[in-house]
Amino acid sequence: MNASTPSPTESREPKGSMDRFFKISERGSTLGTEVRGGMATFFAMAYIVVLNPLIIGTAEDVNGETLGIPGVAAMTALVAAISCVIMGMVSRYPFAIAAGMGLNAVIAYGIAPFMPWADVFLLVIIEGLLLLILVLTGFRTAVFSAIPPGLKIAIAVGVGLFLAFIGLVNAGFVQAGEGTPVQLGDGGLNGWPILIFVIGLLLSIALYVRNVRGALLIGIVVTTVIAIVVEALLGDGEGGLGWGLTVPTLPTSVGDLVAVPDVSLLGLFAEGGLSGRFSDIGAATLVMLIFTLLLADFFDTMGTMVGVAQQAGLADEDGNIEGSREVLTADAIGTLLGGAGSASVATVYAESAAGVGEGARTGIAPIVTGAMFLIATLFTPLVTLVPFEAATPVLVIVGFMMMTQVTNINFKDPAIGIGSFLAIIMMPFTYSIANGIGFGLLAFAFVMLVTGRGRQVHPLLWLISVVFLIHFAEAPIYALIG
Repeated sequence: MNASTPSPTESREPKGSMDRFFKISERGSTLGTEVRGGMATFFAMAYIVVLNPLIIGTAEDVNGETLGIPGVAAMTALVAAISCVIMGMVSRYPFAIAAGMGLNAVIAYGIAPFMPWADVFLLVIIEGLLLLILVLTGFRTAVFSAIPPGLKIAIAVGVGLFLAFIGLVNAGFVQAGEGTPVQLGDGGLNGWPILIFVIGLLLSIALYVRNVRGALLIGIVVTTVIAIVVEALLGDGEGGLGWGLTVPTLPTSVGDLVAVPDVSLLGLFAEGGLSGRFSDIGAATLVMLIFTLLLADFFDTMGTMVGVAQQAGLADEDGNIEGSREVLTADAIGTLLGGAGSASVATVYAESAAGVGEGARTGIAPIVTGAMFLIATLFTPLVTLVPFEAATPVLVIVGFMMMTQVTNINFKDPAIGIGSFLAIIMMPFTYSIANGIGFGLLAFAFVMLVTGRGRQVHPLLWLISVVFLIHFAEAPIYALIG
């Protein structure tokens, strides 16, 4: 070996205190790679700054009050910014965090009809505290360790399919059908936005298979530029081309570019003091609402963590992650921040896989993502510049990356095989990571029982199976006690 060429061991020696703290060289990354990864993750999940306000900001509470879109948008970006930085510093893993899709729907349509918004976010804070207690007592980590390695891989594959499905649906490539649950486009691949998506997907695939550095981020940026040009030449400025959510138009004035963030919703949970809260609903209803929110948050984060870590090669052969307690602690803190900021439950984002696809392996990536979200509080038009059709091709490619792990599942074992199959398909089919995990674990435990291997199932998995049974039977149970 040439003396001037560092050996693999030498090349992974830390080059300074930051390198040592974040383990940049140890994980085979570079600062530039982490920055690109953090930006790719931001662009893949920036839609939440637009979409979360449309859900949380427009839903009515029990009194018919709404929070309003501007305030929720500002707090969504601010909570994401702080939470991402905390995740990067505490866990040192490339997991970004923001208001969770699905969880915000639970809050807006499942909890707000029962109570005022101030009580809703106090409930979120209570759930966050319970989550933090479960982490600090080691229970949440123990549940994670009890899941068989094969099912952990299946969870990662399921998250990949879920991401790909999100990408296809958000781009309009897959839509609700007439006479069928879903179909290809609007009766076919019609319209410029879908063509933009196809161009972005083909471009991103070409860059990825050619091993171009920054392939996914380049794909997002180039496709966004194409979308802006198409809208400028053919659009009417009102989204007439049929864009999924964001109309890709450049700001025309400074006023359209810069806006002072509206932070009036900060601390809404404390409105009216803390005594006498939840008095208008029964104790059973309150417990069921907390249980629903806690279970969804608990397993959504766990599934995302497994999936992204598996893709990044940061999990061991059993699918466990060193320092998972720190990840889960930062996630629980994010939930507390989401409640304090009236921005819904903040949770680890599966779109973190976009940054991992760019090579991100450390906590620097979510810190960069957090910095971008902080900028987004001031420059909302820049956040809404990237349409779904330009960002979601990345999610499809990331889905492919995560799908490749399916070959490591032992489908010859019926318990692992059937459990994995249900975990994989139920995530996209029910639009929920937690549901996929629940059905996978239930199927695994059931098959182990009927094949005479029930004693080999970890006691915690039996406990979690019972919990999921209660969760899936929540509607009839609530009807009985309501």
